[in-house]
Amino acid sequence: MAGKRDYYEVLGVSRDASPEEIKKAYRKLALKYHPDVNSDKKDAEAKFKEINEAYEILSDPQKRETYDRFGHAAFDPSQGPGGGFGQGGFDFGGMGGFEDIFDMFFGTGGRGRRRGPSRGADREAELTIDLEDAVFGAEKEIQIPRLERCDTCQGSGAEPGTEIKTCTACGGTGQVRNVQSTPFGRFETVRTCSRCNGQGKVIEKRCHTCNGSGKVRRVRKVSLRIPAGVDTGSRLRMQGEGEPGQNGGPPGDLYVYISVRPHEVFERRDNDLVCEVPISFVDAALGAEITVPTIDGEHKLVIPEGTQTDTVFKIRGKGVPNLRTHRRGDQLVIVKVKVPKGLTEKQKELLREFSQEENRHKDLPRKEKGIFDRFKDALGG
Repeated sequence: MAGKRDYYEVLGVSRDASPEEIKKAYRKLALKYHPDVNSDKKDAEAKFKEINEAYEILSDPQKRETYDRFGHAAFDPSQGPGGGFGQGGFDFGGMGGFEDIFDMFFGTGGRGRRRGPSRGADREAELTIDLEDAVFGAEKEIQIPRLERCDTCQGSGAEPGTEIKTCTACGGTGQVRNVQSTPFGRFETVRTCSRCNGQGKVIEKRCHTCNGSGKVRRVRKVSLRIPAGVDTGSRLRMQGEGEPGQNGGPPGDLYVYISVRPHEVFERRDNDLVCEVPISFVDAALGAEITVPTIDGEHKLVIPEGTQTDTVFKIRGKGVPNLRTHRRGDQLVIVKVKVPKGLTEKQKELLREFSQEENRHKDLPRKEKGIFDRFKDALGG
């Protein structure tokens, strides 16, 4: 079929692309070139049709295998039964088996049927929340652009007051049958009617609002319940909030991907929250009761005498809830001992006296040497 672009090129994927990659590429292009969101509707319709045609073939494993072997000719009805499956005999290598072959000739399979209800496409969205929302849960309102039924034509695609006529090319069946004689006898092939696109109906005048699609793109506000315990990368599913179905089919779903903003005080580690708290060297040496922040509010924490910098204290149950068990993690408080700056002369004098007193105590004789003293003596210190 001269002039037709390669289906892989149309979708912008490699020939070894996975089904997921093909589906993702199709969704991106379908959204970009949908006639309802393009000012140049004629050009958009042509591209949209080309994208859908490519996806219809490449998303079906059997059709894709046939296309990979024979190219566009395999689906050219002008070449008769079997399309372009070679000359001098039938090559069924790309078909799914005898049932597919039988359906191709006699039209009893799904290839020539009028299109029935189909489920709408799923949609994706991203939402950034605060750490507090992730810890306690929240109710958020998000705005989702999606296709919805046109209010002008009530989804029919026809301009109000005009008729929707039965397709004369297929007689309303959505199928076109072609009887051919072969050395094996007379065979009947069935294909989707190109005039009505398998609908069996033809719109006399397209709706001025939706251009005959029966759908318009609107921005809809959706309320989303965020469960306590979500984290960056969590995916929330909203059933039925995706694109509407075709021909009465159910709508798709909406998947919301969560991202949590960095917090100015707390760092999340799994279900624990970590924060650093500065303390004075006096409180570290003598011990004290200090006030530390938690995600729930202030908390009293006892600092023992002689606490060193980077000592970690655990406050149980002040972390993030587990999504499944709802049990909260802990808060880890890392103390940082501050060295004072800008001391007065009196403070310096007191510290000198403290140092002298400390050294004097070191010089006092001991009744029994400790392990470090014995180790020092052994080294001749």
